[in-house]
Amino acid sequence: MDDHNEFQMTTSNSTEFTETVGFSGYSDFHTIDWQKDLARDRMRHRYIIKRRQNSLWELIKGAHDALSGWLCVLLVGLVTGCVAGVIDIGASWMTDLKHGICPQAFWLNREQCCWSSNETTFDAGNCSQWVTWSEIIVSAKDGFGAYIVMYFFYIFWALLFSSLAALLVKNFAPYACGSGIPEIKTILSGFIIRGYLGKWTLIIKSVGIILSVSAGLSLGKEGPMVHIASCIGNILSYLFPKYGRNEAKKREILSAAAAAGVSVAFGAPIGGVLFSLEEVSYYFPLKTLWRSFFCALIAAFILRSINPFGNEHSVLFFVEYSKPWIFVELLPFIFLGVMGGCIGTLFIKANIYWCKFRKCSKLGQYPVAEVIIVTLITAVIAFPNPYTRMNTSELIYLLFSQCGISSGDPICDYKRNFTNVNQAIEIAAAGPGVYHAIWLLILAMIVKLIMTIFTFGIKVPCGLFIPSLCLGAIMGRIVGIGMEQLAYNYSKNWIFSGECTQGDDCIQPGLYAMVGAAAVLGGVTRMTVSLVVIMFELTGGVRYIVPLMAAAMASKWVGDALGRQGIYDAHIALNGYPFLDSKDEFQHTTLAGDVMQPKRNEGLAVITQDSLTIDDIEVLLKETEHNGYPVVVSRENQYLVGFVLRKDLNLALANAKRNFDGISGQSLVIFTNTSIVQNLGPAPLKLKKILDLSPITVTDQTPMETVVDMFRKLGLRQILVTHNGRLLGVITKKDVLRHVKQMDNEDPSTILFN
Repeated sequence: MDDHNEFQMTTSNSTEFTETVGFSGYSDFHTIDWQKDLARDRMRHRYIIKRRQNSLWELIKGAHDALSGWLCVLLVGLVTGCVAGVIDIGASWMTDLKHGICPQAFWLNREQCCWSSNETTFDAGNCSQWVTWSEIIVSAKDGFGAYIVMYFFYIFWALLFSSLAALLVKNFAPYACGSGIPEIKTILSGFIIRGYLGKWTLIIKSVGIILSVSAGLSLGKEGPMVHIASCIGNILSYLFPKYGRNEAKKREILSAAAAAGVSVAFGAPIGGVLFSLEEVSYYFPLKTLWRSFFCALIAAFILRSINPFGNEHSVLFFVEYSKPWIFVELLPFIFLGVMGGCIGTLFIKANIYWCKFRKCSKLGQYPVAEVIIVTLITAVIAFPNPYTRMNTSELIYLLFSQCGISSGDPICDYKRNFTNVNQAIEIAAAGPGVYHAIWLLILAMIVKLIMTIFTFGIKVPCGLFIPSLCLGAIMGRIVGIGMEQLAYNYSKNWIFSGECTQGDDCIQPGLYAMVGAAAVLGGVTRMTVSLVVIMFELTGGVRYIVPLMAAAMASKWVGDALGRQGIYDAHIALNGYPFLDSKDEFQHTTLAGDVMQPKRNEGLAVITQDSLTIDDIEVLLKETEHNGYPVVVSRENQYLVGFVLRKDLNLALANAKRNFDGISGQSLVIFTNTSIVQNLGPAPLKLKKILDLSPITVTDQTPMETVVDMFRKLGLRQILVTHNGRLLGVITKKDVLRHVKQMDNEDPSTILFN
């Protein structure tokens, strides 16, 4: 049969029927067959190329097919940028709502409300246009009564926002909780989770992340932005059948969408592409790299046009220091990296322990109550400390920034004499405000670390980037202040001489905050290249790439030495997702024959090529739950003919009974081309079209190292095991995962999706 008949399903009933069964989808919680899907796409592409010469219309259809990938990622970038802008604006308005309101225009946040103010000083938004809740209730800004009113409203709004987010997630989209990155990694590795990237998840996650960030919980919106962008990518891919109907091709759009998610979260398009490549994607051809780059660029451009932060910078934490760093500073940078690895590992182990406890205890049955309790504790502890009370992004910006003439925060209380506005900022002794701020920051760091452990994993949308950056920034700023005071007190020492003798501010604590932030984020996620790029795009500090690289490498090495997995891989393992990490190495000496199902000398569920009836096959389908069945020559002579999928069989039998006269339960099912001598019985049913004649096979003596590599690199669902051409058994992806767990002395029953 030529390509025309092969693809168009037009010639006869039998052709139509056999081709229809070839396009069966995948069931929920099943792995996809990359090879089958990519082969199907190549066949479709060859058909389109062949038809292009026939007419102008076919030529236009061919051009549309070639452009559909670029069109799809363009749309994903546009929509992701718009959604991110809405989320940023909504989150900043609702965060400020906890402190007060703009009476002239309640929809403006504190900064926007104060733009119309003619006052010369703008200290933390305290302008006459912005009215705090204490001014409305007790007509006072300061004093005990005002403090109590502000405390009450802070807790009230936090509880209202978080409980609303938890109720929305529980009632409308259970998949909208958490960060979503572990699940996105699993989906991109070829696993089907129906509804995880659906429209309800998109809507509830977008609204929920605004609410949960505004509640003041110790979480960020950056991880969920990847999930939101992937939902947009999944929904828009259905506009293009090339991607919507082919799961392997759809993964290319989802990889580009993940890059756009990071791009809009941080204003870091290049970092987004590298994050998708290094951390999220499983299959990343060069074509996908270009499309991801384009998608991230469009998303960043749209967000920049919306300008949700209201400043001229598209980056989140723009830094203005430009002084070169001193060679001796590499030591504290590496120390920050080591500390980042330790804090990251401590966080991962504590968070996974708490999540396991939540799963096994009654706590897991009351998700909304848990969210309310965590919010209440967070709000009660956070309000008294100004550094935990403020928005986490504001705190990171404060820690990254350089102390100047107009800096009013206690962290900039240096004994400086500013006589000339244009003079360089000199290095000076720290005043009492700095030491007081350090104690408050240490308390803030402890509180944020503990609260993030309990917050990450509750049933609201929650990311991990911003809390990790905040922990690192606090640690880095404290180390930076220490180094600065060392340089001030020992400026004549040979270590600092030549650099700090001129009186310039040669040590910049903000730079240490930046390096510390990268170190902790690296310790938690185990990112390296993408982390460094995200950090310098995030801050605009391109000249500090070497300190960032040193800290990221030290953090990664220390983290890997203390615990193998990053937070996302740890949550994949905790949830039992069937994910074969392409970065891991299989170092055991087992063979394919040791892992295959069934074990040697046990019966194997097979279909013979020409001796089973429809009734026999229906009994086999009822008694077993396999995804597919090997087809052999005969029961006695088990030489392999091919492999048929369960879903295709079910569809084929249902269609045959509905569409063909003379087909009954006693009809023979034939998987060969040879014509059977017709007896008085019912007409046979020929199903050769749904038979895969080239299943991947290995011998029983193949090392498991090779088998695991085949599963990773080819994206297989199953491999058939033979001996001298005779079929012995089947190895599925889940068999491989169970075997890897057993070899690593872990519990294989944690693979939940059996």
